[in-house]
Amino acid sequence: MAERAAKLSFLVALAVLGLKALAYLLTGSVALLSDALESTVNVAAALMALFTIRFAQRPPDETHPFGHTKAEYFSAVLEGVLVVVAALLIAQEALPRLVNPKALQGLGPGLLVSLFASSLNGLLALHLIRQGQALRSPALTADGYHVLSDVLTSVGVLVGVGLAWLTGFWVLDPLLALVVAGNILLMGLRLVRQSVGGLMDEGLSGAEVEGIRKAIARVLQGRALEVHDLKTRRAGPRAFLEFHLVVPGSMSVEEAHRLCDELERALEGEFPGLSVTIHVEPESERQSQGERAP
Repeated sequence: MAERAAKLSFLVALAVLGLKALAYLLTGSVALLSDALESTVNVAAALMALFTIRFAQRPPDETHPFGHTKAEYFSAVLEGVLVVVAALLIAQEALPRLVNPKALQGLGPGLLVSLFASSLNGLLALHLIRQGQALRSPALTADGYHVLSDVLTSVGVLVGVGLAWLTGFWVLDPLLALVVAGNILLMGLRLVRQSVGGLMDEGLSGAEVEGIRKAIARVLQGRALEVHDLKTRRAGPRAFLEFHLVVPGSMSVEEAHRLCDELERALEGEFPGLSVTIHVEPESERQSQGERAP
């Protein structure tokens, strides 16, 4: 499913790039040129996302016993960097036009072509973000937000060029391009930060951890003494949880094992993609700062 969405992203990116290049050739607008430049980054990013998603789907092996899912973060980091580069390219093209504004030609057909391309991109962005969140795929989600940044660019460009056409105030063409460049620069930096967090084994969100604690409490119901050293990390579509479970000294190994199996089934059922590791400890390992089990 993730690979199919990545293929769709690449094909649409190629089509949109062709349409935006045509819009620039029809008008000579620097804003439309910058919009097309951003789309070249979309093509490269979509290709990288497709490659890393394929690689991340490889099963665990001797050298990667936890799988290859972190490969998706490399694509997400690259996409964030490419978004930043696209913003800088847009600024580079727009700044000279602030000093020397230029009247534009052929705006009617050019704007219609750009509007059609932006509509395709908007539908693609929504699809990729939904699929990325549903499949817990950082590469797809990053690609979706990257395409969304392209849509924002296009909307700003269309508004700016349209106003310039209506008013004859041609400086709006580069001015709006710079405003949109600033917006996608922030989006690119946000993507980089989130992806680097994944590569650095960033834990699950506070809400997710709280949900895990509640699920543990529902299963235990007073059958254990304490839960402590609860740790989480995310690796692409997978997440990992480990914690120490202190059980009464009277509990047999078989009973403790059965309790752990029950906890694992409940947690993995409630949080798809979660891999659970539980360290069972005797009553003597109880810690005063630990979380008392219900």
